[in-house]
Amino acid sequence: MAEISNRKRIWGWFFFDWASQPYNTLLLTFIFGPYINEVLGDGTIAQSAWGFGIGAAGLVIALLAPFFGALADTSGNRVRWIWGFSVLYVIGSAGLWYAAPDDFNLLLTMVCFAIGLIGMELATIFTNSMLPELGSRAEIGRISGNGWAFGYVGGLVSLVIMLVFFAESGATGETFVGLAPPFGLDPGAREGTRFVGPLTAVWYAVFMIPFFLYVRDPRGVKAPPGAVRRALRGLIGTVQSLPARRSFFAYLVSSMLYRDALNGMYVFGGIYAAGVLGWSVVDTGIFGIIAIIAGAVFAWIGGHADSAFGPKPVIVSCILVLTLAAVGVVMVSPTSLFGVAVAPGSGAPDIAFMVLGAVIGAAGGALQSASRTMLVRQARPERMTEAFGLYALAGKATSFLAPLLIGTVTYASGSQQIGVSPLIGLFVLGLFLLVWVKPDGDRAV
Repeated sequence: MAEISNRKRIWGWFFFDWASQPYNTLLLTFIFGPYINEVLGDGTIAQSAWGFGIGAAGLVIALLAPFFGALADTSGNRVRWIWGFSVLYVIGSAGLWYAAPDDFNLLLTMVCFAIGLIGMELATIFTNSMLPELGSRAEIGRISGNGWAFGYVGGLVSLVIMLVFFAESGATGETFVGLAPPFGLDPGAREGTRFVGPLTAVWYAVFMIPFFLYVRDPRGVKAPPGAVRRALRGLIGTVQSLPARRSFFAYLVSSMLYRDALNGMYVFGGIYAAGVLGWSVVDTGIFGIIAIIAGAVFAWIGGHADSAFGPKPVIVSCILVLTLAAVGVVMVSPTSLFGVAVAPGSGAPDIAFMVLGAVIGAAGGALQSASRTMLVRQARPERMTEAFGLYALAGKATSFLAPLLIGTVTYASGSQQIGVSPLIGLFVLGLFLLVWVKPDGDRAV
């Protein structure tokens, strides 16, 4: 077989972000989440169900991620694991077709959603761990940013396809450009909107082809005897060493908090807009287009800033912007804007929320890209997949925290608007812990 060039390998690696992004864009945030709100008919109930379902999936991911990461480092067979978790992604997302409004089964819907989410998150551990092999230390920030931007573009294209051709309004049965859903899909049964599940599955299956064609493990060996035992022993040793690795430990905890807050913004953004501002699935989708464009542009800009200045300044700047944006979200409602009353029917709150969404998308894209390059700087090269497993564990260990805090504050205050305010505290705590994080980790520069 001809040698695969590094350029092809990088582009193949980019295609994982392109292929997997619709799970976040279409299912988590802008199409399927608001659809659940419409089906259940109550923003508070939808917010709670969504939080519990994603939290349960997060718990499974948190338990499995470090082990699979350690096992991949021991055996070297990362691509094989990506194949397996890709199957879960496709099965889970395709199963969301069965979330029919007239015969809605919340348990089945959340199980399918969780299966796909688990597949996506665990596959991401293995693909992220390949980042340091794609370029030099000075190049990986730019590579990470370009990959994240490329993924956002994939999410944008898939979202536009859904909005133009499939996601129908519950009132008119037409998409926002006035088309009926194609292929004989029944608007009355919301088949156009439910097609988001099969579309996400097919999109992933097709666009992962470049990844599997061009991305290879540097060591194509079978798992040696005792690989599982060695993986567990290595993982236990790594966990025991964390207190002594002050920078790495502080970064894991810091990223755990600020990523939980950012995910809270993404996961509840669509439901929040539907419940507080009364937006439809189509309205939320247009909002998503604006946020994704901003995310793609600033992931690219952030990647270049990362390569020039290092990931830590990018992370700090993005957290500050997101904290201010979270404050802004709490202060936007149909009747007031940043504490000032607005006329009934005014479009100012909608415009303000659109602007805040663009800001969140921009800062969130750059933050996530810089966060994975920071992890590369903190981790030991020979245990990179294990480190990304711990990174996933850190991201999921408190995945219940933002939903639980949002649910509790929402219930206590009786307001979805006030209910998202705990995200501000999570961002501030994450920012504070970065004080102990060294730009190049615990190892010598």
